[in-house]
Amino acid sequence: MNTYKIILPALLVVAVAACSPTTQNKTEVTTADTVKNQVDTALITKISVPASARLGSPIELTFTVYNPTDSIKTFSKWHTPFEPLMSKYLDVTASDGVEAAYKGPMAKRIMPPPADAYLTIKPKDSLTVKVDLTQAYDFKQGDYTIRYNSASISGLTITDSLKIAIK
Repeated sequence: MNTYKIILPALLVVAVAACSPTTQNKTEVTTADTVKNQVDTALITKISVPASARLGSPIELTFTVYNPTDSIKTFSKWHTPFEPLMSKYLDVTASDGVEAAYKGPMAKRIMPPPADAYLTIKPKDSLTVKVDLTQAYDFKQGDYTIRYNSASISGLTITDSLKIAIK
């Protein structure tokens, strides 16, 4: 009987500790922190295109990432113009709501991106790249809105949209 008086309370303590929500919440916080760290809001990203272009002529998009901080920052080049055309990272929509046909490749990738998929920006520095949108999208005459759609992959956020008239 004395053995049961010692074993039963010990088993009860172990059972309560195993069911404790503290352990589960700690895992959830760690996971949430990992996801949160994927998008670095300290980086400022800007895109630009000319206000108008002729149908059949190149349409140059300028994509710039600024690091205004005092520390080195990184971002994934996946789904940005910093890598060769591999994905549809822009939504290009005509004024009638129809999307311009994307004619580039669509790479399937493993997540998370490997170390060589990241670019580094020094403090107070920037990286700029230019890309011809006609290599990836089939434009017709009309007005278009261009939006960046890949913040969840690259970690770069662009809230502005661009307008361009194709004549």
